[in-house]
Amino acid sequence: MAPVKVVLLDIEGTVCPISFVKDVLFPYALEALPGTLKAKWDSPEFAPYRAAFPAEHAGSQESLAAHVRDLMSKDLKISYLKSLQGYLWETGYRNGELKAPLFPDVAPQLARWREHGGAKVMIYSSGSVPAQKLLFGHTNGEPSDILPWLSDFFDTVNAGPKQEKASYEKIAAKHPEYPIGEWLFLSDNVKEVEAAKQAGMQSYIVDRPGNAELSEEARKQHRVIKSFEEIGDL
Repeated sequence: MAPVKVVLLDIEGTVCPISFVKDVLFPYALEALPGTLKAKWDSPEFAPYRAAFPAEHAGSQESLAAHVRDLMSKDLKISYLKSLQGYLWETGYRNGELKAPLFPDVAPQLARWREHGGAKVMIYSSGSVPAQKLLFGHTNGEPSDILPWLSDFFDTVNAGPKQEKASYEKIAAKHPEYPIGEWLFLSDNVKEVEAAKQAGMQSYIVDRPGNAELSEEARKQHRVIKSFEEIGDL
């Protein structure tokens, strides 16, 4: 196995519980939406978020809110929705209402890789890059802000869909100093792991509490870890 120079991390179900997104972040966004639309609808600050929505849904506050509720009920990972969600979550993170509950092994292991001068750590999530930075800037750990430990951030806008091989090739191409075979992608999603492997990365499935049950076939075809501690020093 080639040495690992970059660890590329998924977020939901990998570094924090899926329940944080589904049971905390999503309801927070839906609760904050009406008041935010009322207060910010015509503001220059909100204009880019509104403009990103399809015209048929951006004409009124009611239409946009209904479209957001519909998309979120179907858990659709659409870039303009993800951007708006990040905007809505920002207030909650800033005022302390939201803190990302990292799994206990995550921060210590990231610190260990950093202190040992080992692998760079980067993030690839369907959530927008601004939302990713809010999450890692406001965790339940000490320090709460671990953004300085992270080297780069990728989402479906700047990299592409997470189940496509080309997205991982694009990510690796941004850092040509690290051959793609020296990247390790960690995710709870089997199809994402398969896409990363097809691109030439190393990749493991992360099996966390609350994640979907893995098939026997997936367990046979891929290395499965329950904690970042299983990876050790890099």
